[in-house]
Amino acid sequence: MVRLRIDLSYDGTEFAGWARQRELRTVQGTLESALTTVLRLPEPAQLTVAGRTDAGVHARGQVAHLDVSPDVWAAVGDVALRRVAGALPRDVRVRDITVAPEGFDARFGAVWRRYAYRVCDAPGGVDPLRRGSVVWHDRPLDESRMNAAAELLLGEHDFASFCRKREGATTVRCLQDFSWARETPTGAEVGPAFRPVIVATVRADAFCHNMVRSLVGAMLAVGTGRKPVDWPREVLGRAVRDSGVHVAPAHGLTLEEVAYPSDELLAARVFATRRRRDGS
Repeated sequence: MVRLRIDLSYDGTEFAGWARQRELRTVQGTLESALTTVLRLPEPAQLTVAGRTDAGVHARGQVAHLDVSPDVWAAVGDVALRRVAGALPRDVRVRDITVAPEGFDARFGAVWRRYAYRVCDAPGGVDPLRRGSVVWHDRPLDESRMNAAAELLLGEHDFASFCRKREGATTVRCLQDFSWARETPTGAEVGPAFRPVIVATVRADAFCHNMVRSLVGAMLAVGTGRKPVDWPREVLGRAVRDSGVHVAPAHGLTLEEVAYPSDELLAARVFATRRRRDGS
């Protein structure tokens, strides 16, 4: 079989998340249908993705893989990208389809995933042209407090306090970067119409369900002064869900990038990740 790496982006607004669901419009279902048709597959396409996104969450740098026979790829490889573009709706785009190196696995081979969460705290609300990807927070936010709180969460921890646990799955993750920065206007954005946006960068080896949005929710409470700077760290240490942690709205979240090791290290990375997820 030939393993194809598929790089894609999507606006999650009208999707019920990534994962295929009966009678619901999902990114996976939409893309698999298009690939099955374009590649003329004898069986429905079965994609493996770097990270499943929830309903309403966007992606700019999502990665998936698909195994096909050599004959299938030889027949349509040269025109596959253009044909897939014609078969997909406008809210999901495949940017590239390439033959993956040996040992590549979109899910288990990833070294880290990077998300961005965008919040606007302007009194008048979000720029209407960005309303689909920016959340309005109706109280001023202090990004210095949010950065101080976020820094206390870096490193490898059990993030059960900020995750929706799944049976048999570990909630231990390594949070590599968590920081906040306020956008500054550039070029055509300069002017009275500009609405400042605070962007969270969140990068980890992997994320458990609702982890990023829960972390953001905790930071928003700190940013308004409703909770002290060390409160998220205290919640983390308890390793149980805290009713004070609110999950931030989905539409502010975007999967920006997935990183993989060099080709010669892919197989080792997949092996190590699988062992960790299995708890062995």
